[in-house]
Amino acid sequence: MAGGRGAAAPRDLTLGPITRTLLLFSLPTLGANILQSLNGSINTIWIGHFLGEAAIAASSNANIVMFLMFSLGFGFGMATTILIGQSMGARDIVGARRALGTGIGIFAAISVLIAIIGWFSAGAILHALATPPDALPLALAYLRVIFLALPPMFLTLLVTMGLRGIGDAITPLRFMILNVVLDAGLNPLFILGYGPIPRMGVAGAATATLIANYVVLIGIVAYIYAKDIGIRLRGPELRFLIPDPTLLKVIAVKGFPMGVQMLVMTLSGLVLVGLINRQGVDVAAAYGVAQLLWTYVQMPAMAIGAAVSVMAAQNIGAGAWSRVDAITRSGLMVNLLLTGGVVALLLLFDRPALALFLGSGSPAIPIARHIQFIASWSFILFGITLVLFATVRANGAVIAPLLILTLGILIVRVSFAWTLLPYGQDMLWWSFPVGSAVTVALALLYYRFGNWRTQGMIARTVQAEAAADQPAVSDAGR
Repeated sequence: MAGGRGAAAPRDLTLGPITRTLLLFSLPTLGANILQSLNGSINTIWIGHFLGEAAIAASSNANIVMFLMFSLGFGFGMATTILIGQSMGARDIVGARRALGTGIGIFAAISVLIAIIGWFSAGAILHALATPPDALPLALAYLRVIFLALPPMFLTLLVTMGLRGIGDAITPLRFMILNVVLDAGLNPLFILGYGPIPRMGVAGAATATLIANYVVLIGIVAYIYAKDIGIRLRGPELRFLIPDPTLLKVIAVKGFPMGVQMLVMTLSGLVLVGLINRQGVDVAAAYGVAQLLWTYVQMPAMAIGAAVSVMAAQNIGAGAWSRVDAITRSGLMVNLLLTGGVVALLLLFDRPALALFLGSGSPAIPIARHIQFIASWSFILFGITLVLFATVRANGAVIAPLLILTLGILIVRVSFAWTLLPYGQDMLWWSFPVGSAVTVALALLYYRFGNWRTQGMIARTVQAEAAADQPAVSDAGR
């Protein structure tokens, strides 16, 4: 799987002991995910200590909106990554570059469009969320600046997913470290003001995020070309940045349902936030901090799922089906151990963790502790679902996971909370384990009995497109 002359060698995930390879590939991804969440947590600490509960509620509401925007980007990025992984498994480096080029082209256009629309519609979005009146002006100032940071966020997301698709999990980790250092370091300067920097309040936290993401995007692109990493585009390959209709169709057809999966989870969260916001600022702040801690609970499952997806994609591309089930079993075992361990730690040390964000005397702390004890363990079940879906989507099966998530996370969870809320606030928190139990049961049934093994992406798309266009790029990358 050689790239250009002097290129950094991609990692071949079709060889070697499965569990060891899975860990070596997933641990840097886990580190990057933890750093990403740590960055958000540090920002919330600054906001909470300097600006109070209303500002925390404001940033929490705005961040949910941003996750909604990222959902579509994740779907397209995941489809691109699967194409890259399957191409690498088939020893087709030009096909991998072609997939990434099309992904970058469409990501750039979509991110700029969303940034423009988001700037002008931020107020209407926050009103639709029933953002508490005390938090609304702060949330609006924060959200508008964050929308401007979307283009570098989207493009960096795609490039890092592309790097993982060729088996490189170290480079994304390095640049996530840079992102955290910049974002966390700039936050107090822009929140409080320093020297020529004006005091910007909660909008300063968003400004720090904006600057950090532009620096990281420029840096990672420069690094890829300086090190001649396999997915770089040069010469005739630069035309791959113009979205290819055939590949774009595949990315859209496969990526849109994966993006909708994220939208389903986000929509479920938005409806719950609307219910939670009506319980008052303290409950909204408590739930916002609980969500931040849950990002750490989900980190192992997300990292293992990403590793399983890329490993499965490369092995499917190589025709090594005997390893795919073994990869899934290994992923489930490692995920249960890691996610279960993080849940246990969170429940044991929840009070000091919550005090970091809210201050030791905050009235939101007992509310947040109660939420944690009811809902945190449900993420063990959801982690199983993530690993199973990571395998099936590696072969292009995206509709059944979407239907399962829609039923379990949106219909069951939201209906449970909405219908039973009159019986007590706890019904909001119990909706998490109920929805996750339904989802994991259906995911196990689909993995065992579904037709996902008969799906396929690479045989029908990448190889056919490469064969049709081979004369024009046969010398590319030499």
